[in-house]
Amino acid sequence: MRTRGADLAGLAALLADPTRAEICLVLLDGRAWTAGEVARHAGVAASTATEHLNRLLAGGLLAERRQGRHRYVQLADARVAELLEAMTGHLEPPRQPVSSLRVATATAALARGRTCYDHLAGRLGVAITDAMIVRELLDPESGFALTDSGLAWLTGPLGVDEAALRKGRRPLVKPCLDWTERRTHLGGAAGAQLCRRLGDLEWVRRSGTGRAVRVTARGAAGLTDLLGIDPAVLD
Repeated sequence: MRTRGADLAGLAALLADPTRAEICLVLLDGRAWTAGEVARHAGVAASTATEHLNRLLAGGLLAERRQGRHRYVQLADARVAELLEAMTGHLEPPRQPVSSLRVATATAALARGRTCYDHLAGRLGVAITDAMIVRELLDPESGFALTDSGLAWLTGPLGVDEAALRKGRRPLVKPCLDWTERRTHLGGAAGAQLCRRLGDLEWVRRSGTGRAVRVTARGAAGLTDLLGIDPAVLD
C-alpha cells in the first residue's frame, strides 16, 4: 500500500531535476507555452523537453491543452503556482555575479513587478498589499482576510466583478510569500481579479514575453489616487 510519504517523495522527485524545475518556474507567468517554446527556454532538445513535460503532466503539476496541431502546457492550477512560489521563497537570494547587462536588466524587472501565476508579485505586489492593509482593506490579523471595506473597494472604485471573486472553490484571499521581497503579497481570487483588472485598465503591462510587468503612467497615477502609493516605489 502506497503511503503519503511515498506520494510526497514522488512529488519532490518531479522538481528534483533542474530542467523540470526551470520549466515549472517559467510557467509561473500563467500562460500556456508550446513544447518548442519550453525547450528553447530550458536550452534542451525538443525530445528532452517532451520527456520532462510528460513526467510533469503525469505527476499533475502541468495541464495540457491542444489547439489544432499544436500542444500547449501550463501549470495545472493556482495551487501548483502557490506551491512553487512558496518553495522559491525559502531559497537564499542568488549570489552569483551577473553575467551580462541583459541578465541584470531582466532580474531587476522581475524584482520590480511580475506575475505570480495570475496575481501580482515583486515590489509592485507587496506595495499594493501593504497599502491595502494600511487602509484596512485587508486584515492581516484575522487570517489575512478581505474586510467589508476591501470588498466594497474592489467591486466599487476598481470595478472588479463580485461574481468572479466567488467563482470556484479558490480562497477569496491568500497570503503568498514573495521570493524577492521576502514579504507577503496578495494571492487568491482577489489577487487574481485585481491583477486582471489592472491589466484591463492598462495600469500594468507585460514587459516582453516573460513574467515581468511594468506600471504605466496611467497606472502610477491611479494607484497613487486609490491607494496612496508613492510612484517612486514602483520604479
